[in-house]
Amino acid sequence: MESHSLRLLFLTVILSLSVPNPVCAKPPCDFPAIFNFGDSNSDTGGLSAAFGQASPPNGESYFGGPAGRYSDGRLVIDFIAESLALPYLSAYLDALGSNFSHGANFATAGSTIRPQNTTLHQSGFSPFSLNVQYYQFNDFQRRSQIIRSQGGVFKGILPKDVDFSQAYVPDVLDQFKTIIKYLYYHGGRSFWIHNTGPVGCLPYIMDRLLITAGQVDKVGCATPFNEVAQYFNRLLKEAVVNLRKDLPLAALTYVDVYSVKYELISRAKKHGFVHPLRACCGHGGKYNYNSEHGCGSKMKVNGKEIMVGKSL
Repeated sequence: MESHSLRLLFLTVILSLSVPNPVCAKPPCDFPAIFNFGDSNSDTGGLSAAFGQASPPNGESYFGGPAGRYSDGRLVIDFIAESLALPYLSAYLDALGSNFSHGANFATAGSTIRPQNTTLHQSGFSPFSLNVQYYQFNDFQRRSQIIRSQGGVFKGILPKDVDFSQAYVPDVLDQFKTIIKYLYYHGGRSFWIHNTGPVGCLPYIMDRLLITAGQVDKVGCATPFNEVAQYFNRLLKEAVVNLRKDLPLAALTYVDVYSVKYELISRAKKHGFVHPLRACCGHGGKYNYNSEHGCGSKMKVNGKEIMVGKSL
């Protein structure tokens, strides 16, 4: 049980570590483009382009309908783009209506660091793991300049070569360090290192795993999972220190998201939340989570077909 839990948590940790952020190079700040790598935390349409649009109620609260995001509204990457007066990032995999003049998004929901040997349907993990996203970035950087040199409309929808000197990247220990170094050697200088949150508080962890009373903290979260998350974060912080030594021209910023998220959960009422451990879009059970009926799926209740996430 212990080894299974740690293995599953490691995958969960991987899936939660991909939120980017800008760092200034020299004043005045100039951010011509964003290049983002990650998972559903920052996917603006990659997985939807590859496997079909994220269904309602995704996107409804802000975009008025599905917009490639596995959220009812905007993501952190959207707010970052807004704060820099840049348009929302187009997904690298999306050929329809995309504009890459201010960067590209290589993130896809369900992405991991290590390549998967199962399908999306079998495991729920995206085939576009971090190494694939890097290959896409490398190819995009090279080919975009060849196409841009043709002029005309291509000059207006593709980034300039100099724009690749700033990038948004995640970092997860050895494999993420390798990718960061690759990007550094391609001109990347500004990196946002986002640690993992309290995964032991996630509804699907609490609902699907056998957690004894002694393994639940005063907030209601699974202590063993949070302890491993904290251990991982300590190692990640050490990795950042080493990266600063190895990459002297880079600006690396480490952000403690774990503490922020745990604060929101442990002091929920103060921050305006009523049920901090329940899924916001789900159906049934203590945690409003059902692995058979995810957000946006159809099911029958009292003989009536309803959409999970909509009011009954």
